[in-house]
Amino acid sequence: MRTILLTLLLPFFLTVPDWHYNLNEAKQIAKTQHKYILLNFSGSDWCGPCIRMHKEIFENDAFKKMADADLVLVNADFPRMKKNQLTKDQQKLNDAMAEQYNPKGKFPFTVLLNADGKVLKDWDGFPDETVDAFATEIKNGINSDR
Repeated sequence: MRTILLTLLLPFFLTVPDWHYNLNEAKQIAKTQHKYILLNFSGSDWCGPCIRMHKEIFENDAFKKMADADLVLVNADFPRMKKNQLTKDQQKLNDAMAEQYNPKGKFPFTVLLNADGKVLKDWDGFPDETVDAFATEIKNGINSDR
């Protein structure tokens, strides 16, 4: 009985990493918590590979566990549908992130940064690998900076 109860309640106690939308705030958090930043450029309502990346990789339990321990997640979203439009302030933040880290406007485009904003590794498109392999690439990028 105790095992069944623990199995049912365990998902409620697992931490889910939060997505941030301001890179400067993420840098401060990363510095304070000694973490790295994973910046993802997506088109949440029009980019099939972006939607797939969020569902298959970022929402995966193994990825979430690794991210919670090592990363501050930042999403720079560029929706196209009128009902999903961002505030002007958020659009300015996203445009600034894109100008610095994604000037060619690729989607999805993911960048691993240190807490100072230095690019350690980037991924163009949906990773053609398992979630575990993608997480290992992130860990290798982090380890190469230490």
